[in-house]
Amino acid sequence: MKVSLNIDSDYAETIVTIHCKEVDDTIKEILDFLKGMETEFIVGKNGDMHYILKPNEIHFFRAHGDSIEAVTAEGTFKLKEKLYELEKLLPSNKFVRISKSVIVNLYELSRFEASFNGTLCVYFKSGVKEYVSRRYVHTIKKALKMNRGKEE
Repeated sequence: MKVSLNIDSDYAETIVTIHCKEVDDTIKEILDFLKGMETEFIVGKNGDMHYILKPNEIHFFRAHGDSIEAVTAEGTFKLKEKLYELEKLLPSNKFVRISKSVIVNLYELSRFEASFNGTLCVYFKSGVKEYVSRRYVHTIKKALKMNRGKEE
């Protein structure tokens, strides 16, 4: 991989350009890193107060009724963003969708167990559990590197 850096005071903003033959895991990691730098905080509401939430402190996001909630160790906060917006905003090496209504922080997971119907139950460090729908089982396994050594 070649890296070139062009420093010029005429640039109004930083521009990152990647030239590659195909998008591999290294390129995905670079893009996730850059995405993570852009998302320093998310604003959540609890009651009448607005809170600044750091993505790394969020255990998971879930759709609850007509709103989206961010669940942290400090509580649950309502967000203005939609799940698909959060999915684009957050780095995919840390946040993975596990169902139609939930995106989890992989670094807040403690364990998981398989269910008879083909789903997984994931447990967070906080003790809360959520279910991975069958459609997303492959995604979470891949994210957790469970398919190491297997051909896809």
